[in-house]
Amino acid sequence: MITTEFAPGSPCWLDLGAPDVRAAAAFYGAVLGWDYESMGESEDFEGGMFRKDGKIVAGIGKLTEEGARSAWMLYYSVADADATTKAVEQSGGSVRVAPMDLEEWGRMAQYTDPQGGQFAVWQPGTTKGVDLVDQPGSLSWTELYTSDAAAAKEFYGGLFDWQFSDMPLPGGGGTYTLITPAGLPEERMHGGLMEVGEKDLSLANGRPYWHPVFAVDDCDAAVAKVRENGGSVQMGPEDAEGVGRLAVCLDPANADFVVLTPAQG
Repeated sequence: MITTEFAPGSPCWLDLGAPDVRAAAAFYGAVLGWDYESMGESEDFEGGMFRKDGKIVAGIGKLTEEGARSAWMLYYSVADADATTKAVEQSGGSVRVAPMDLEEWGRMAQYTDPQGGQFAVWQPGTTKGVDLVDQPGSLSWTELYTSDAAAAKEFYGGLFDWQFSDMPLPGGGGTYTLITPAGLPEERMHGGLMEVGEKDLSLANGRPYWHPVFAVDDCDAAVAKVRENGGSVQMGPEDAEGVGRLAVCLDPANADFVVLTPAQG
């Protein structure tokens, strides 16, 4: 489970790059019950925070990178963003955004892994991360679809010292790798990675990609809201034994995310 203790290597923040911030805010407000709090609008900037019951659950900014797709960016907590940057480069990854301070809140950097998957890190200052996780309407899991699971485990395992455990998927569907932060018990696992085919990576033009899983009270009701508000569903809703009922969704700008009603008990 994800907690707000934000151990090193655990997910601590996420934000959405959206071509239309207001439209995205309306969509996620309808689907996840989020409120949008603008941090300003100008010729150079538009964005803000999403809140659930007053607590920050994510950020959003206008997509400005030419040719980039709308997507969620996942951030992992680190003690030293500069040292992490050196480790990324030494391990065959590349730097998309060099380490930079965001006032007193913290220091961030964004990267591309050796297979092409994009992710980010956050070195906390006054802000450790989001305020709410593992509750309805908030981040409950992170997931990587990759073209090479072994290479992904080598890269991320070396970078974050993650612990991995493999489990077979039902019906001979391959292997799913569970991720736990270094030195923590399995109940603190925060995500998974899975090797998929080229067709399953078409959303990112064949490159691996991370996406967030949001907990919801009722997966089917959330999926109905996705469709009612201009989004679409790639898979589900369907039941996953021991996990819950889930669906893989796209917002109106084709940013992908998962909604999950966790299994009880």
